[in-house]
Amino acid sequence: MSDFELAVKAAELPAGGKKVVVIDDRLVALFHVGGKYYAIDDVCTHDGGPLAEGTLDGFEIICPRHGARFDIRDGRVLSMPATKDTVSHEVKVEGENVLVKLSD
Repeated sequence: MSDFELAVKAAELPAGGKKVVVIDDRLVALFHVGGKYYAIDDVCTHDGGPLAEGTLDGFEIICPRHGARFDIRDGRVLSMPATKDTVSHEVKVEGENVLVKLSD
């Protein structure tokens, strides 16, 4: 596992926001919902589409290609056509920094 790495400054991601960041050559979708930050791979497990381009509905991100839904809190797939979870990553805030630790 990697160490925590700076993803964004908290001011760069307002409440209800989403942003794609690159950490160790990996595309990570970062979300700020309900006063907390969440990070998952920016990849729909159905066809490899970019999840962060989709609509955020509460704690669900809806893939813009075919409508698969994922829980941003843990990467769990919630609806077809995807059948496999996406990877979630640990997030912590230190001061004004939002840090992400990639999962293997």
